[in-house]
Amino acid sequence: MLGNLNQEQIEAILHSEALGRIGCHANGRTYVVPVTYVYDGERVICHSGRGDKIRMMKNNPHICFEVEQVENLANWKCVVADGFFEELEGTDAICAAEMLVDRLTPLMASATAIPASNPHGLAPDSVIYSIRLGEKSGRYESP
Repeated sequence: MLGNLNQEQIEAILHSEALGRIGCHANGRTYVVPVTYVYDGERVICHSGRGDKIRMMKNNPHICFEVEQVENLANWKCVVADGFFEELEGTDAICAAEMLVDRLTPLMASATAIPASNPHGLAPDSVIYSIRLGEKSGRYESP
């Protein structure tokens, strides 16, 4: 059975997961990439090195965010949201990095899963950014 998730179910999925995908588009090119994240109820907070996705999101800050829970091909839930990119700086970036470290450290399976930290919680080359979520929708399939 296919169906739509309600807003409470959408929020629960956004809070429970730590791996999503962003879709960005700039200069005639579309880029979709997985990201680790923490959700604060309004924004998805992520980190990255400086590269294609950061350049593209700075060029066109309107992005798409997607996250899913998949048990198998007949039992899944998926959330898609419109969003707006913002690079965080100063104390906002430090607080966001601490949220990421707190959320991702228990799940860490590789050195790139969380931002390397100095005493302030940021690696010198890390970009800490948020995606302020707008319209959200969700779908599911269950047996």
